[in-house]
Amino acid sequence: MHEHIARTMYYFGVHLLFASFVCIAAWILTAIPQGRATTKYWIWIVTSANFVTPVGALVDKFWKSHLWWATPLPMIGGPANTITRGTTAVVLFVVWLLGAGLMFTRLHLRLRADQRDALGEDRTGLSPNPTFLTQGVPVRFAEGQEAPAVNGVLRPHILLPSGIDQVLSENELSAVLMHEVTHARRRDNLIRLIYELELCGLWFHPFIWIAGSRLALYRELSCDESVIQSARGEDLISALSKLANPDKGLVLQATASSFLKHRLSRLVAQPQRTSGAVSVLLTAMFSAMILGGIIGTVAHTACCFIVKK
Repeated sequence: MHEHIARTMYYFGVHLLFASFVCIAAWILTAIPQGRATTKYWIWIVTSANFVTPVGALVDKFWKSHLWWATPLPMIGGPANTITRGTTAVVLFVVWLLGAGLMFTRLHLRLRADQRDALGEDRTGLSPNPTFLTQGVPVRFAEGQEAPAVNGVLRPHILLPSGIDQVLSENELSAVLMHEVTHARRRDNLIRLIYELELCGLWFHPFIWIAGSRLALYRELSCDESVIQSARGEDLISALSKLANPDKGLVLQATASSFLKHRLSRLVAQPQRTSGAVSVLLTAMFSAMILGGIIGTVAHTACCFIVKK
């Protein structure tokens, strides 16, 4: 029993080590100013998923007879063996369980709040039927809604603050809707939920928190990118300026968008023509890092971990 637990902890440690290397690589690659925000968003989606996707374990299982060259990492194997022999493992498990329980509770409360909002239990004036459709996505106006947002995981719909059409021009509102439609059609709320479930299990790892912040940033920038590509970037800049202005009224005084400074900088700069080529290069380099992480994990876990007596 001890040996099985030690092997599991060892593999888990090696996997997280190389997943961390991939996360660092993603940070460096996405920090390059050029390149499409959408490409960088998907890089961070894969990076976060990589923390909980033990591809190396599948390689170990089905091709272990050919992995005779694998060598263990004493720096992880030794501590894993020591921890599992004493009460430390029990203490660590209890700490992890408490942390995971708190994170699940936090997620549950957020989902309940979102559900109440979707059902209109905390609102007045929210129609159960969509006011109109934009590119097939339902749009509703809601009293008390602080900023344009997408609600719903499997059936997303757009919520707009009541009165926003009196503050924004038709072109500005169209640009805002274009941004929100990208969120809805790409199922960003589902991607966010999957990430938050990962976070519940890996709450102790600082890099998974970093991945979450980068996901949130590039989620917004990539949606703005769709607006830029439709030549509506100036309209979105104007809309964001109005939505971020507290003098426009209570309904618009909350933060109208996350990472406003980054978004405005990106909108003003406009993607360069070289973005496509840079994005291809970023994708190729990141794919190489993912493959390297899998190979590195396999190289130190396959058929080679022996619990030292």
